[in-house]
Amino acid sequence: MAELATLWIVRHGESTANVAATHAEASGAELIDLTHRDADVPLSPTGEDQARATGRWLAELPDAKRPDVAVVSPYLRAVQTSRLALAGTDIPVHRDERLRDRELGILDGLTGHGVRRRHPDEADRRERLGKFYYRPPGGESWTDVALRLRTLLGDLRRDHEGSRVLLFGHDALVFLLRYLVEGLTEDELMALTRQEVIANCSITEWSADEGRLALTAFNRVEHLRQQGARPTREDEIHAEPV
Repeated sequence: MAELATLWIVRHGESTANVAATHAEASGAELIDLTHRDADVPLSPTGEDQARATGRWLAELPDAKRPDVAVVSPYLRAVQTSRLALAGTDIPVHRDERLRDRELGILDGLTGHGVRRRHPDEADRRERLGKFYYRPPGGESWTDVALRLRTLLGDLRRDHEGSRVLLFGHDALVFLLRYLVEGLTEDELMALTRQEVIANCSITEWSADEGRLALTAFNRVEHLRQQGARPTREDEIHAEPV
């Protein structure tokens, strides 16, 4: 099978919705105070700083290790992160809707508390089915997102064989790329989601090793500290019972 030389995924910088969701969860609110649809949520000032710091990290990479191409989620927070991080470079940028965030359907904009209060049957169904297979009405399961990522990976391997590819996306995508690239099981993936929170502008990297991609960095934020930006680990808006 054709393989990439390097694959990175950068989660977008802190968004205004990340800040709102953290406040809502901490206060026990049922609703997250959102003023935009999910696709239009912008970066916070901290998120902009994180994206610029990621750009300074990229600028310090040797020419032989810099990305050949970037592929970006069409959601505004990812687009803004890519623009700030890639400013001043000549790296070709493509948007791909398969990198969008997971769609939550009727649970969109609710905290975990809000889901349990307003949709107790869905909370019970999710508990019964498990996080991996549960699909909220009008939304996507993790397996739905894995399917679109699987097709994207196939296209990247075919169209950019031997290249270094940089993705800008969302936290669930980081986990699911590990699932797909490394052949994790459902149990292994779910254990990983319980152990880790994907940081804003974190870097996860795989490099070719004997014809396969091998994980070389996961959820790394050292570049932010080195470049003077504050790491944050707010969850995405993800109104699921925990």
